[in-house]
Amino acid sequence: MPRFCSAMYVILISVGIFSTLPTAAQTRTTAAQTASTQYIDISLDALFSAGWADAKEETIGVLEGGAHDPKKRGFTVQNIELSLNGAVDPYFTGEAHLIYQITPEGESILEVEEVFLTTLALPAGLQVKAGHFFIEFGRLNPRHPHTWNFVDQPVVNTRMLGGDGLRTPGFRLSWLSPLPWYADFKVGIHNANGETASSFLSALEGEEGEGPEFAGHPLIERPVDSIDDLLYTFRWLNSLDFAETITANLGASALWGPNATGDDTRTEIVGSDLYLKWKPLQNYRGWPFVAVQSEVMFRRYEAGAFVGAERNQGSEVFRDWGTYTEVMWGFKPRWVAAMRTEWADGNGENQDDPLRDRRLRLSPAMSWYPSEFSKLRFQFNYDRAEHLDDQTKLAFWMQYEFMFGAHPGHKF
Repeated sequence: MPRFCSAMYVILISVGIFSTLPTAAQTRTTAAQTASTQYIDISLDALFSAGWADAKEETIGVLEGGAHDPKKRGFTVQNIELSLNGAVDPYFTGEAHLIYQITPEGESILEVEEVFLTTLALPAGLQVKAGHFFIEFGRLNPRHPHTWNFVDQPVVNTRMLGGDGLRTPGFRLSWLSPLPWYADFKVGIHNANGETASSFLSALEGEEGEGPEFAGHPLIERPVDSIDDLLYTFRWLNSLDFAETITANLGASALWGPNATGDDTRTEIVGSDLYLKWKPLQNYRGWPFVAVQSEVMFRRYEAGAFVGAERNQGSEVFRDWGTYTEVMWGFKPRWVAAMRTEWADGNGENQDDPLRDRRLRLSPAMSWYPSEFSKLRFQFNYDRAEHLDDQTKLAFWMQYEFMFGAHPGHKF
């Protein structure tokens, strides 16, 4: 399919440029130019869902806190992604992802999700990535919604890294070490502000005391005065083959930077992740298989003191943690049964705070892939939340996806 599309693209461009038959010299020149040109890969991926829940729609929007989660009964346009990638020159590749959404209220949103370049020719196993992109923290945060194993985002990711995922402009240096196993180290420096920098200097509107809050502490405008006001990142990824049929990825990640509750308040987040996959030597296009994906995260959030006309809030240190584990079983070609278990909690009096209270979620799911370019998924959610007085809420979601064009490959 990609080769056919590329060929059709060349034909259409040629027809549009030349209104008459070319001369022999023009033919030789055009052939030389074509041979030295690498065309850009373009794809579009559309992700939709439909479903029902026994909670009110405002409650559904809180329980499904991810920006791409289904947030209402009926139908949801979760994510429409236009992707462009290709070689810039012998030294860089470029990649861009533009996304479109329709909110539960019917508002259309178009935004730049990622635009970045990656180096190709640095020595000693080094690579630079620069631009606006998802920060490589854990397994799920740098992945686009259509690559997730479930309909919605895990609760712990929403709480600590934001509904849209943690992505800001910045710079990342990676080093593939010469160790006897695959060991990749990444360090980065990013802006700490913007609406996609949850837990740090989130974007604000209004004056001090009138904007958003974190656990009762108002978020204030905080300018970037020094390098201490930037966000710093670290990731260490290891890949090991325990046997011919079993591969494991083990990772550790860290984030540290300022937050918007004071002039010198800080946030630190650390996490570890595991991906384990079994696939027999005799398989049909990757089936059957069993895969396990798990992450655990811890956050330390310093909240500054606040003195206002109506209330005084002393400084506090909040600690939160959460985890999820996903088990996927590809029991026959194009069919995958899955189960996800989640838990999140925080210290202090947070029973009424939906972003810090105790949460449990269980999600069985079944996915069918008619081809490499489409997907149909069914998922059931069992939610229990402290802010709902430990009430149980149930939801059923159906997700469908299609993609056309040449899409960049996804990481293992």
